[in-house]
Amino acid sequence: MIVTIKDVAKKANVAPSTVSRVIANSPRISEQTKKRVREVMEELGYHPNFQARSLAAKSTQAIGVIMPNSAYHAFQNPFFPEVLRGISKNAHANKYGIYLSTGSTEDEIYAEVMSMVQGRRVDGIILLYSRINDKAMKFLQETNFPFSVVGRPYENEERITYVDNDNIYITKQITNYLIELGHRTIAFVGGSSDFVVTIDRLNGYKLALAEAGIPFNKDYLVHEEFIKENGRIAIESLMSLKNPPTALVTQDDLIAYEMISHLEDMNIKVPDDISIVSFNNLMLSEHSKPPLTSIDISIYQLGFEATNCLLEKIKMPETLPKRITIPTKFIERKSCKSKK
Repeated sequence: MIVTIKDVAKKANVAPSTVSRVIANSPRISEQTKKRVREVMEELGYHPNFQARSLAAKSTQAIGVIMPNSAYHAFQNPFFPEVLRGISKNAHANKYGIYLSTGSTEDEIYAEVMSMVQGRRVDGIILLYSRINDKAMKFLQETNFPFSVVGRPYENEERITYVDNDNIYITKQITNYLIELGHRTIAFVGGSSDFVVTIDRLNGYKLALAEAGIPFNKDYLVHEEFIKENGRIAIESLMSLKNPPTALVTQDDLIAYEMISHLEDMNIKVPDDISIVSFNNLMLSEHSKPPLTSIDISIYQLGFEATNCLLEKIKMPETLPKRITIPTKFIERKSCKSKK
């Protein structure tokens, strides 16, 4: 059954024109009424046809940027300020403002995306992550609202516009580099298994092992959840295995720095005792001890291109979905040593 504005108006006990004004976020409607109408819209599962509405509604000249968790935590990771630099540079050049999300749980983020869309606060949205079964992404698809994603969508990728690196290929490449140095026991110290980037990188790692005839060993797999609980225990349990790893592939440079620091406390030296490769090539990586071998994933470019794609969708809603692959660079430094 298709829910209409009239159904919402009837249940909320207001006129259909009031519902229209709530969708357009009209200042003439009280916050109390807006809240009631939005609750009814959510309860009935009413999704306005924004493509039709946008012809009548004025552009907000703003884009929403959704982070995987609150800005407070996100900004502790240099990836986010850098990707935002790419977004804001492009947005500014096109006279668009930026509306940042502040939700810290999946439900808060979903509610925020919903209010951005239903309150018509932005013309389009950029998701800075791709999660398994993401409610916000599903909602944006269902409402046919312009959006682009930094990261490969978990499902319906042929119907969604996204910008990403080829994470499977680059992780395979970086794992091969360690294999060629003679390493056979290689651990994968990863991100959260909820995110597609972790799944893709893990697949690249497994592919490299399979091609080299090295069996995959789940004991060499450490997920971010374990590191967050206690990074020191995570690395200690890895190094106390009967056959401890001689090399680590880490999900990003921040995790690599943490591992190096715990290993140092355990009197295990990088690269003499263990080699480490990583991703993101943060500025600190060339000054870390030892300087870190890392993949430069062109973070700024990811943000810049995701904005390009979004602005194109806002201006031309019929634009077909596209996938843009941002090239990466392998930066070899001093955190790896040959085992031969």
